[in-house]
Amino acid sequence: MSPTEIGPVRLRNRIVFSAHGTKMSTRGVPDERLVAYHEARARGGVGLIICEAASVHETAGGSSSYAVAYTDDCIPGYRRIAGAVHRHGTKIFGQLYHPGRGDIAGGSDDGTIFPIYAPSAIACESKQLTPRAMPVGLVREIVRSYGEAARRMAEAGLDGVEVMAHHSHLVSQFLNPRSNRRNDAYGGSFENRMRFLVEILHEVRAEIGDGFALGVRISGDEQATFGLRPDETNAIAQAVDRLGLVDYFSVNSGSCSAFDGSIHVVPPMAIEAGYVGKYSAAIKKVVTKPVIATGRINTPDLAEGIIASAKADLCGIVRGLICDPDLPSKAAADTPQTIRLCIGCNQACIGHSPKGAPISCIQYPESGRELQFGDLPPAARRCRVLVAGGGPAGLKAAAVAASRGHDVTLLEKRNELGGQAMLAAALPGREEFGGIVSNLVGEAERAGARLVPGVTVTRELVDREAPDVVIVATGVRRRTPDLGQNEVDAWRLFQILHDHAGEHRRRKLFWELGQANVGAEVVVVDSRLDWLAMGLAEQLALGGCKVRLAVLGYMPGQNIPKQVRDHWAGVLHRLGVEVLPYMRYLGAEGDTARFAHMTGGREVLVRPVDTVIHVAPPVPETELEESLSGYTGIVHIVGDCLAPRTAEEAVLDGLKAGATAELGPVRGLHLLDRAVVTPQARIAMHTTTPLQASKL
Repeated sequence: MSPTEIGPVRLRNRIVFSAHGTKMSTRGVPDERLVAYHEARARGGVGLIICEAASVHETAGGSSSYAVAYTDDCIPGYRRIAGAVHRHGTKIFGQLYHPGRGDIAGGSDDGTIFPIYAPSAIACESKQLTPRAMPVGLVREIVRSYGEAARRMAEAGLDGVEVMAHHSHLVSQFLNPRSNRRNDAYGGSFENRMRFLVEILHEVRAEIGDGFALGVRISGDEQATFGLRPDETNAIAQAVDRLGLVDYFSVNSGSCSAFDGSIHVVPPMAIEAGYVGKYSAAIKKVVTKPVIATGRINTPDLAEGIIASAKADLCGIVRGLICDPDLPSKAAADTPQTIRLCIGCNQACIGHSPKGAPISCIQYPESGRELQFGDLPPAARRCRVLVAGGGPAGLKAAAVAASRGHDVTLLEKRNELGGQAMLAAALPGREEFGGIVSNLVGEAERAGARLVPGVTVTRELVDREAPDVVIVATGVRRRTPDLGQNEVDAWRLFQILHDHAGEHRRRKLFWELGQANVGAEVVVVDSRLDWLAMGLAEQLALGGCKVRLAVLGYMPGQNIPKQVRDHWAGVLHRLGVEVLPYMRYLGAEGDTARFAHMTGGREVLVRPVDTVIHVAPPVPETELEESLSGYTGIVHIVGDCLAPRTAEEAVLDGLKAGATAELGPVRGLHLLDRAVVTPQARIAMHTTTPLQASKL
């Protein structure tokens, strides 16, 4: 947490909130949501914030929710961000961007496809669109646009700018001999391929002068078949350093233009934490300026280790600060146990981008919603709140309600808190998912909520304790299909994995554990299209089964973030798992599983099959809700018992319920028997003795 300098800019510590897309711009201009979002991180003690990529030229494309810096209209928005961040002693840089043939290029608000431009007419693997090779006149115009965009950011009061030369965006495309096939001054030799970047840096420095920081962001390894390799990026960094124009290098990994490199753009929990340090270390050896390492660095200890081992001078912690804006101040106060650690799920951060939704976090849905939930007021009247269910929805509701001053008791019928999240954590590569439970439990306990496992909430219990508010978060029950002799419910297997997590036997076949009848030839029938079937297929293949994954959809993992899905598809392919898309299960007879193509209708027979495993959607657990009909207090229904969705919606429901526990319904929540909650009933709420957990 020691201070440092980047060129003319002094930072109070070495934690950087590196650039990332937020979808918080309106018509390309940063709006008040983005101001509040960045101010929350500045208030939390981060040393430097680097704003998201801002398009420098109209040919950069993209929808109006992406930031632009090619008109003066952006200046007031950046000025508001700079003022909000500077109030808390944090410095702020901008980032200058053009996607070229990749990333957001090609999209528009009206659904049409923009013309896209690149060094050469070579299609981008991830977009399957062939760009137009940029005429020399356009190349020079875009070079000038970088300088003009930097000038706007300086005029807005920012402290520096960063040129994107990473993730296979336009600058990287010029640098890469496999995407740059030009035969003019901007292609061919290393010096010619460097020309575009060199001219940009000269142009930017001429516009901003020496009192403004300038950096370059580069991927140490794009980790894509046709991406830039470490020897090439090291040479590029060394050449840039010799120019004497830049004040720092920011190093990450991955490529937005290729399926194999995309997982490293925002590496999830299945990827080793802190691995970017080996790439930043290689760059640091060949440059004289400070180096920032960013990518899968989710704890202060990990960042400290990278810096202490001279792999970098500063560390970018992005998802960690999305998950907990106060991470730097908690680290400085030596209270790391209170940090809400990122679990690398990618669901509500990068996972929101394809949906066109602003960035958030499944554990901390206040992120991106700071204007709505960033500073919740104390409860106007202290109420006795009973939360039924200890999964993510119930835990978040308990934490928020208790933090607002309510007297909160949470009861969970199982002997373990966490619900389905604990089963998810038992699958290969998903171990960190259990962190959502430990984080929420800690949050609730520190807020003063009482958490009591092993107690089932019934109508009789509610009548006896008479709480003012009941938050029903009872989750789901399994949809139990009519199972044949050779058919198994996947939830049984998930429970076995959970019970044996961490044991060396974990990779053995389930029948070797003596708890489930699973044969060597397995068909997994996936009608959920999320992480469950993919994780189970991987576990079975690791255990020696021959696995076929029959999907009631286009592909496995259709409903999870695409980078996670695409990477996982590669893992299953290497393990020999056969994927059968568009399959509707009809039944099993002997050693044969029968399917029909979802749209073609033709029957598909799969044999030999020893076991058919069903991964089916669950159904809401509504028994308690139904029993509470006519209860005179307020009843909120949250999470999967309202409607089975994901942990993200469950935690958001919990936040809304905790934020409005004493007020009744809000959008997105269900209030049981709303008619009975009269204004008089609300006025009559009062503080009584706590729920007697000892009686339960």
